[in-house]
Amino acid sequence: MIARRLRASLKGWGGVGAMALACATALVLALLLPNSAHGDGGTRIGGQGVARGTQARAEQCTHPENMSLPPSGADGATIDAIKNRKDRRLIVGVDQNSYRWGYRDPNNPEAGSNLEGFDIDLVHAIAKDILGDPDAVQFKAIPTSQRIPAIQGGTVDMVVRTMSITCERLDQVAFSAPYFKTGQQVLAPVSSDITGYDKSLAGKRICSAAKSTANERLTADRKSGGLAPSAVVLPPVPNQLDCLVRLQLGEADAVVTDGALAASQAAQDPSVALKGGTFTTEYYGVAMKKGADDLVRRVNRILADYRKDGWRQSYATWLAPTLGPHSPSEDPPVAQYKQTT
Repeated sequence: MIARRLRASLKGWGGVGAMALACATALVLALLLPNSAHGDGGTRIGGQGVARGTQARAEQCTHPENMSLPPSGADGATIDAIKNRKDRRLIVGVDQNSYRWGYRDPNNPEAGSNLEGFDIDLVHAIAKDILGDPDAVQFKAIPTSQRIPAIQGGTVDMVVRTMSITCERLDQVAFSAPYFKTGQQVLAPVSSDITGYDKSLAGKRICSAAKSTANERLTADRKSGGLAPSAVVLPPVPNQLDCLVRLQLGEADAVVTDGALAASQAAQDPSVALKGGTFTTEYYGVAMKKGADDLVRRVNRILADYRKDGWRQSYATWLAPTLGPHSPSEDPPVAQYKQTT
């Protein structure tokens, strides 16, 4: 019955239905994509020789986007372990369902099973610098709710998956300097009377993803009274794309998510639209295991070069068509680093 409703209700961009169905497979942590390496799948990350981390604990944090380590091109224990693997590939947690960020385009037969998008371009740049080959990557599909466990458990070297840098997360994983600026925004049907993150949400059912900054904001505002008392915060879903499906099925009235992701979803399905402006400021970073200081510093050095050569080309290819002109996200964020002694 549910499958029939899905087929009947999914509209808009031709890949939404396929991507929504693919989302079910992404719920299994560390599901290998078809273009993953065929090497030893049991490689673990952050083993012997990893130095103690120096990232700030959450209670010391006020500007999390400025708390990463300064750049360095030097190798260390973590990078050496990556280079010494049998299959010599970078293991990266990504999304396979976020249009324009990390996805497989079902309308592009030339793309085949390959991932593409803004986050994927960055992964290839990191692999090229560390391993000398942009395709030396083993991609693993990671649900929104499993990004941090995948890093802590050593399933991946890093996560590049529209992941906001927050003080709470800094106490669990290490982050690079920011590579993208965005903010939370409301997505709702075009015909809806919702006008943004305001009193128009009264009586509405709001969807968000588990372990997302959107869900954290909704939960906090529910407790503090910053959200209309009659608004219904639905139980969070594992993947953010699940909220779009709920919206299409009429099981939710609004979605709260990053504005950059919401814009891509509105491009997928013209029956939904952004409502109001962003009401937070957030920065995406590359997440890595705490203590992997050499890898964090190396990624920051790669990002410093990428912002000068590569970032704007990737933005123009993937995000400019959905975010439009004069977007607050159209320039790479300026990097500031933690002061170390």
